[in-house]
Amino acid sequence: MRAKTAVILLCIGLFSQLCVGAEAQTASSGIQVAQVVSPNEVPPPRKRSPARLRVTPYYSPDGVYPRYNPGPDAVRVCNATYVQEYRPSGTVIVPRVSCHWRRG
Repeated sequence: MRAKTAVILLCIGLFSQLCVGAEAQTASSGIQVAQVVSPNEVPPPRKRSPARLRVTPYYSPDGVYPRYNPGPDAVRVCNATYVQEYRPSGTVIVPRVSCHWRRG
């Protein structure tokens, strides 16, 4: 995407130079002097508004967080077993964990 944009901008720049006669700038004969600006004339710096970020918790249906409120004395009970999975490379044994909430 960036390369495509760069090529388009390059073509626009080349064609704009061909369509319009390019003229060199001449150096000015006058000497330019820096001017001192009083503090009253300087505008105050712009204050940026704070970035607005929406933060939402991630609740996975199979994660630690329950789908409901199990109560203050709830205990999470997990059962771990090994099951066979049939894959193209052959049958493998993998661990599986199933958990549920129980009143404590």
